[in-house]
Amino acid sequence: MNHTVEKIGGTSMSRFGEIMNNVIIAGMKPEECCNRIFVVSAYGGITDALLENKKTGAPGVFADFAAGNPDWKRKLEELRVRMHDLNKGFEEIGLDVAKADEFVDSRIDGAKSCLAHLATLRSFGHFKSNDYLPATREILSSIGEAHSAFNSTLILQKNGVKACFVDLTGWMDEFSGSMDEMIERSFRNIDIASCLPIVTGYAKCAEGVMAKFDRGYSEITFSKIAVVTQAREGVIHKEFH
Repeated sequence: MNHTVEKIGGTSMSRFGEIMNNVIIAGMKPEECCNRIFVVSAYGGITDALLENKKTGAPGVFADFAAGNPDWKRKLEELRVRMHDLNKGFEEIGLDVAKADEFVDSRIDGAKSCLAHLATLRSFGHFKSNDYLPATREILSSIGEAHSAFNSTLILQKNGVKACFVDLTGWMDEFSGSMDEMIERSFRNIDIASCLPIVTGYAKCAEGVMAKFDRGYSEITFSKIAVVTQAREGVIHKEFH
């Protein structure tokens, strides 16, 4: 194969206009931006808000839910507002804010409903936390990468690039195979030579990517994609600014 797999971290994703101009398009014609796969992290601070702060340990949505603290509902709604604000900030570089907000709402509403049902089950006292908390952490983790990948795809398309959104999160999908199988399944009908896949840094798999790798999962996803698609090179763009 003649393609590369490239990863962009969360701090850089928050400055996507510069990433688009200096890393993705970087002086090329839109039709020349193919034969590359971009794996993206969530925008800076979003996964901290969804789970817990990586540096300070301050509780996010998951930590409060796991502790039985009802503040998880408030924090999830605050996160919705924060993600909407991020969307608005990308409007000037081509993001369709209405579509982006609708996408955010679908994921937040889905997660909120799921957690509310789990809280009801927990109240009966017959369900052990290790039966549902790992899956809850997986669901919440996936939201940040889905958000940034979806937005990036819309922005690039508006700027003439033939980008396609590759959602490895398994959202509302009953398929449960290995990470390799999820990646192979998702790329089966994608022609890397004629489009630019923008891929979520989170990938659903039977063993649970969070359970196995926790907060380092996006680098694992990046590496797995490079192997499964037989890339010629893997590139990690650290905080380039």
